[in-house]
Amino acid sequence: MTPSLDTLRRQAKALRRAFVAGDPAAAARVRAVLPEVLELAHTGALLVVAREAGFKSWPKLKFAHEIASLDRNARAEKLKNALFLGQTWMVDALLQADPELGSANFGLEVALYRLGGVAARLARDPAAATRLVGVRSPMLHLAFSRYHRAAPELSDAALGIAELLVRHGADVNDSYPSEPGSAHRLSALYGALGHAGNLRLAAWLLERGADPNDDESLYHSTELGHTDGLKLLLAHGARPEGTNALPRAMDFDDVAAVRLLLEAGADPNEGVADHPSGQPNIVIPGLHQAARRRCSAEIAELLIAHGADGTAVHKGHTAYALARIHGNRAIADVLKRHGQATKLDPLEAALAACAEGHVPFGRPLSGLDPNSEDARTLTRVILWEDRLDHAKALVAAGIDPNVTEEMGLPPLHIAGWAGLKMQTAWLLGLDPDLTHVNGYGGDVLSTIIHGSENRLDNAERDHVGCARLALEAGAPIRQSDLDGAMDEEMSAFLLDWVDANPRSLEANGA
Repeated sequence: MTPSLDTLRRQAKALRRAFVAGDPAAAARVRAVLPEVLELAHTGALLVVAREAGFKSWPKLKFAHEIASLDRNARAEKLKNALFLGQTWMVDALLQADPELGSANFGLEVALYRLGGVAARLARDPAAATRLVGVRSPMLHLAFSRYHRAAPELSDAALGIAELLVRHGADVNDSYPSEPGSAHRLSALYGALGHAGNLRLAAWLLERGADPNDDESLYHSTELGHTDGLKLLLAHGARPEGTNALPRAMDFDDVAAVRLLLEAGADPNEGVADHPSGQPNIVIPGLHQAARRRCSAEIAELLIAHGADGTAVHKGHTAYALARIHGNRAIADVLKRHGQATKLDPLEAALAACAEGHVPFGRPLSGLDPNSEDARTLTRVILWEDRLDHAKALVAAGIDPNVTEEMGLPPLHIAGWAGLKMQTAWLLGLDPDLTHVNGYGGDVLSTIIHGSENRLDNAERDHVGCARLALEAGAPIRQSDLDGAMDEEMSAFLLDWVDANPRSLEANGA
């Protein structure tokens, strides 16, 4: 009989005690896995036990035990989610535990690119090509699968499945609600391009009539780290108007994407209150976005060359004022050079002083509406690694350090999610509410854990350091945090923390 997780945890603790006591047998077991270790942490002992059980890590052993306790329907649901999220090691673990699980339903066969199985199923049951499996059709299971990253050799099989599905009545423009009951829908094209980054399948869909103007794909094509998807969509008639693709490209200071969108007709003045687009405050004007996202002077020059007006007012500020408020001297200088500098009002002058590291006299920012963009300047600034002095000046001038952005994320959650240790340490020193739950349902620790798994640049950040600071400050930790942590370094740290601080683990939230 396979030992339970509790038994294995006890074995790890016993191994650690024996190792510390100098037991030769324990030392030999540890050295076989960790030859250089001098002091054995709890996570090290767990790793030894996991390796002895045939697993690469404790989280992988823990996951294997978890799936062993599930029925087949629950395992199939986990496999579906792992394919959707691109969690390759979970896919491998589930299929290793149950090699036939990929045939549990037609959606899984499609998402795993099993061309032979799909062809056989459709030969028996042609209507399966359009029948929902859960909330998504087979075409959507194919489009939203990220399995191509793990199995690029199956790319031809994926396209073969797409051909079969269409031949049996599937629609290349199929979509499903983004949330239950929502009128907003996510298309197969968005799934392939924006969600999964499967450009070959996206090209196939476009060549067969997929609509590039689906309210999602163009926007998300700017997030891929390259312009191939953006070029593909524009070549098939994607229109930038009303998509926010231009501002989104500026989130990444992506000069090439900005140039492509402007040349395709993106309007850099869209979003100005009196603009003929009729969409005030839905789309932020180009120069305002460049100013607040600290874009380069090159982007500002591009925008102005395409007719951008930096003197227009958006949410109370001109682009020049916004550049000064966010400490973007590069954009401010371009605007001044082009005659688009504007006089700062007293509030703008106070915010600009903070951006320059000076605290204006008399706490002039203390009376701001917490829901205003000006009060939320702190939630924008805190993400920039080099703007900690700016953030400190804003608080000294009166901005509430617990102010939240639109989704209820206070600066502490934002800094923790981004893995910014210095910012996190400073904010923890301002007596924040450690139990605050943001609009995504996370508290400070679970938000940091989520960031460790989802930040694209997390190798350059210190999420474990942020988690340690939060726990040392008294942030609650729950069993659900331990069970849900999928980043192995984070999981190891949390296990060590609870081992050293067993009373810190709250009983609820499991």
